[in-house]
Amino acid sequence: MNRILVVEDDPKTADEISAALGDHGFAVDCANNGRDGLLKAAAGTYDAIVLDRMLPGGLDGLGVLAALRAAGVEAPVLILSALSAVDERVRGLRAGGDDYVTKPFDFLELTARLEILLRRHPGPQRETTLRAGKLEMDLLRHTVRLSGKAIEILPREFRLLEYLMRHAGQVVTRTMLFEEVWNYHYIEPTNVIDVHISKLRRKLDPDGREPMIHTVRGSGYMLRAPD
Repeated sequence: MNRILVVEDDPKTADEISAALGDHGFAVDCANNGRDGLLKAAAGTYDAIVLDRMLPGGLDGLGVLAALRAAGVEAPVLILSALSAVDERVRGLRAGGDDYVTKPFDFLELTARLEILLRRHPGPQRETTLRAGKLEMDLLRHTVRLSGKAIEILPREFRLLEYLMRHAGQVVTRTMLFEEVWNYHYIEPTNVIDVHISKLRRKLDPDGREPMIHTVRGSGYMLRAPD
């Protein structure tokens, strides 16, 4: 799963970008100012960064970009800006940006541009396959197989299953799932996780004979391959 950092001071825009990228299988973190964005980008391992040009707090997007490149952060950066003049776009690219998108923008185009950047900058070699018993997940092709048979799975289900497989044999709480898979802070009770877990269970064990996803009462869930 590709990790994306979104540095955007407008909460509505940041939420919309997070939702759009999340629906396409990205794991998204957000920062709402240049300082926090710089700290997260320098400390985290992100596959790409979406960086707003105009940021509050005295450190704008180009300042963040210059500091990142000086610190040796090589993740591709897509700049978002309301400044659409050619010289402004050139300035952003020359400062170290890899792409430049002007506001307002289409979320499908933004996602497509990120996918292109990630293909051009694949980063270090990573694990591409997860396995748990007879269950196999191909992270590159976004496919899931059980006993060699392909299972149709939706993007959100894929992210949920990936998280469970990465923590196979461990209890994961609803809070962990909500924050890591949905990219939202868990504030109040909701059944969205239970609904997705139920759908995954039916796909992984349609006959109810060999359950892989177990409910741990009072705690959360655990993925465990049948013996």
